[in-house]
Amino acid sequence: MSRIPVKICGLKDEAMIDAALEAGAEMIGLVFFAKSPRSVSLVEAARLADHMRGKTQIVALCVDMPLADMEQMVAQVQPDILQLHGTESTETCAQVRERFSRPVMKALGVSCAADIEAAFAYGDVIDRFLFDAKPPKNSDIPGGNGIRFDWTLLRDTKLPKPYMLSGGLDASNVAEALRVSGAPAVDVSSGVESSRGVKDPAKISAFLRAVRGAHMQD
Repeated sequence: MSRIPVKICGLKDEAMIDAALEAGAEMIGLVFFAKSPRSVSLVEAARLADHMRGKTQIVALCVDMPLADMEQMVAQVQPDILQLHGTESTETCAQVRERFSRPVMKALGVSCAADIEAAFAYGDVIDRFLFDAKPPKNSDIPGGNGIRFDWTLLRDTKLPKPYMLSGGLDASNVAEALRVSGAPAVDVSSGVESSRGVKDPAKISAFLRAVRGAHMQD
């Protein structure tokens, strides 16, 4: 059995990237969304991407980013994967995938079974799903809110593409989340932070250990 891939999202400095690399994260996410406390500029992102290139997969998280802006970002940062975390349509996902010749991961908010069913429409135009909890009604940030959804909604679901589980995960509950959902991969952001937008190397390490420990028990 291959080990469960882990994505650490919203890193903003080399020290935290080094902590994630040392812990063994298969993916590291850079956030390009100004309203997020985890957002980085193109200049910062390019420097951070160069620091980790070849050591992990670089994921660029975009929220309804115009294609012209995405083209500039891709040219400067050269990410491995494009994560679309807004209200992007199937047509937009297909266009991004074709235009930039990179895998597309589409994030979808979940609060009920119908949200999982809605994901099937994206099956032909993306490479991976990311299921996150829907944000609170008063939030203008689509992810990284530390909210979980009912993991049993994913149990035994036969999706057309692989997926990552996100939303409210941390070292204390990720093993349960994997067991209940059967998720093949996980994503974490707020669950490895000491304060909003500030990553904690000890929490990153603990999260990866918890995932690896859960995998060994399977």
